[in-house]
Amino acid sequence: MTTATAVEFKEAVLPNGLTIQAEIVPGALTTASGFFFRTGGRDEDPAVMGVSHFLEHMMFKGTETRTAEDVNRGFDDLGANHNAFTTSETTAYYAHVPFDALDDSLDILADILRPSLRTEDFDEEKGVILEEIAMYEDQPFWVLFEQGLERYFGDHPLAHRVLGTKQTVSDLRPEQMRAYFDRRYSADNSVLVVSGRVDFDHLVSKAEALCGHWPKGEPGRTHENVIFTPGELEVDLPDTQQRYIMLMSPSIGIADPAKYAVAQAFRALGDSEGSTFFWELVETGLAEEASMHLQSHDGCGESIATLVCGTENAEEVEAIARKEMSRLAETVDEDALVRSRAKIATAAMLASERPMGRMTRLGSRWTYNLPYATLDDEIEKIGAVGLSDIHAYLDAHPLDDLLAVRGGG
Repeated sequence: MTTATAVEFKEAVLPNGLTIQAEIVPGALTTASGFFFRTGGRDEDPAVMGVSHFLEHMMFKGTETRTAEDVNRGFDDLGANHNAFTTSETTAYYAHVPFDALDDSLDILADILRPSLRTEDFDEEKGVILEEIAMYEDQPFWVLFEQGLERYFGDHPLAHRVLGTKQTVSDLRPEQMRAYFDRRYSADNSVLVVSGRVDFDHLVSKAEALCGHWPKGEPGRTHENVIFTPGELEVDLPDTQQRYIMLMSPSIGIADPAKYAVAQAFRALGDSEGSTFFWELVETGLAEEASMHLQSHDGCGESIATLVCGTENAEEVEAIARKEMSRLAETVDEDALVRSRAKIATAAMLASERPMGRMTRLGSRWTYNLPYATLDDEIEKIGAVGLSDIHAYLDAHPLDDLLAVRGGG
């Protein structure tokens, strides 16, 4: 299978270590750009948990040359689709604009990434973060997920909550945030990724002018072993009528090529429609939701089955899910692979039809130290998966020794 649009990839590295990558799409009417930083919740000290996400908010509070209102108005004047996000391992800032507005959008993006970090803005935004934490505490599955990861990872930094806790956010001081910024928001810990109609040589010159003064820092990440202990955890979910269940087991990191086999096997088992879980649990009315997915990180990963059902069906639903997980190697067949392969390939192609999707893919791959790969490369790897690949993965990572996290009802 070959993608329709010819795309050219180019890369450069500035003297200060900032990487610049672009997928040039001739004829595109828009261009998406983003700065990705290889930093997130797992890179924080426990005492400042949540500082990455808090800092993401602070980036939009103004700089030496722009007020917060100037930032918002500037993006709006360009008609930009702009935002930012923070995960356990990545923080990113992006804008998707008409191709002739790229330079102006980069002016704003690069500027806000050298923020003022004023104490008065910090104090005001702390209240916003605490309200956000309170909002998520009202979402049953989010509470279950956070506490499940804490139990699963234990002392490993991937147990850190991306938003932080009420305690760590309340205790956070401006000087701690500034120290974290200086250490992690360095030129050599970031990439500028662009996709769409772009002149690459001009882009590099623009980046040099805007970011060439950014200092180097202390890039890198601690990789600790995850010690998995199966068992059970009951999470308090007050005023919740339904039963929420997560079944977790160790899996592979995002750089492991077996991820293509895992993705197809898990889609056959727990896709939102047409999967084993769908026919056995959702279509029968036993469960409202039943899915299976791989959550991969830098160096490790976990398999997660998520189930939502009425309390009266909880034991039966979990028993069926456990049975189907344990015998996945027996039940997944060539027909299931054909369907899973088609869905995954279609999703990849749809994401790549827009510069925004291509830009996000570029930034994510760089963040995880993955080499550049074309969409055709990805489609080829998806298509090359066979049953033997799935059996090899399941032999090494059987889905029968689980951590069960339950709540509600």
